[in-house]
Amino acid sequence: MKFISWNIDSLNAALTGDSARALLTQDVLNKIIEHRPEIIAMQETKLSSDGPTKKHLEILKDRFPEYEIVWNSSVEPARKGYAGTMFLYKNNLTPSVTFPTIGAPSTMDAEGRIITLEFDDFYLTQVYTPNAGDGLDRLEERQIWDIKYADYLACLDKNKPVIATGDFNVAHKAIDLAHPNNNRRSAGFTDEEREGFTNLLSKGFTDTFRYIHGDVTGIYTWWAQRVKTSKINNSGWRIDYWLVSNRIADKVIKSEMIDSGPRQDHTPLLLEIGV
Repeated sequence: MKFISWNIDSLNAALTGDSARALLTQDVLNKIIEHRPEIIAMQETKLSSDGPTKKHLEILKDRFPEYEIVWNSSVEPARKGYAGTMFLYKNNLTPSVTFPTIGAPSTMDAEGRIITLEFDDFYLTQVYTPNAGDGLDRLEERQIWDIKYADYLACLDKNKPVIATGDFNVAHKAIDLAHPNNNRRSAGFTDEEREGFTNLLSKGFTDTFRYIHGDVTGIYTWWAQRVKTSKINNSGWRIDYWLVSNRIADKVIKSEMIDSGPRQDHTPLLLEIGV
């Protein structure tokens, strides 16, 4: 099966915008469509608490006519139009869909950050992990989230194998970002966040990109928009992942990034796996 995950950074802009950036985003969407994946996971949809509008759904059905759509949006008391996730899956698939809460602190459980699809033989779940913030003002809450989320995946894994994807908002190792020495206390590369990801993997999960590609360097999933030359100079971070239960790692065929051209921010991730 072929799966694609992408932090889209505003589904509305991608579907209805006409700015230069929106056009670049639409080009990336077209590339995703060309791959014809069974399932597409999207993070940071930034939809309202009511989810996609009628217009959004019409555009999605036009672009993805063979897919069912489920979403999880930020709701009060969390911020409006914030975070959010969405799955599109081929309409011949019949997963059970849940929108888990994990006992996270503050409003994190209300921010639409997790959707899980349960199939007969495996779970496919996506996450948009909370950012620790520019001033690390949310780092303590983020540490609690990491523990709760790792426990959630481990609980799923007791029942059947897990495939987990999303924007985990952490570069796990120094080889996962271009300038580790300059970012020791930057959100996404603190010791605390990295330890949280190590804890997650230790519960029985494999980083599929490293499984396939080893310690290759210079391949990233995110380039800062605020730095105009970040992508030109490949000053990126690898903060988006496809993880699988250790016992199905040998079923992974491909785990790679999809070229998003000149568009900065996140790039889509492709996983091909024999499940």
